[in-house]
Amino acid sequence: MPQHNPVMTISELQSFMDQAFPQMKDRDGQMVIDALGPMTATVQMGFAAHNLRPGGTLSGPSMMGLADYAMYAVLLAHIGPVALAVTTNLNINFLQKPGPSTLYGEARLLKLGRRLAVGEVSLLQEGVDGPVAHVTLTYSIPPQLE
Repeated sequence: MPQHNPVMTISELQSFMDQAFPQMKDRDGQMVIDALGPMTATVQMGFAAHNLRPGGTLSGPSMMGLADYAMYAVLLAHIGPVALAVTTNLNINFLQKPGPSTLYGEARLLKLGRRLAVGEVSLLQEGVDGPVAHVTLTYSIPPQLE
């Protein structure tokens, strides 16, 4: 597979995300882009009590949100600031119970085409051996990029 390098920096991408999704900024559990590489991105979601479900574990919807954000970040980092790229499929396998702490999403593009992108995200926590969840996602890319 050819190695594609990001076309946006972390700063440019975070600025775009803050502008496109102002509801995500300055809230507990904010998502932050930590790293970008060829076909990869790492994003973290800080701990916030509103992301807990009964039993003291992070909720499935919050984990799915991090995975979707991480995939969106890696995709936009490689195609540029295209707000209308949208999720068409998300499948998650919950592997371990995540505790009440920061969650990390390591995203990797598996296929970057003109109309579709397919990727996977491993959700990780410090002190936990192996991923707490594995997510596969497909994104539709608007046709004006052709």
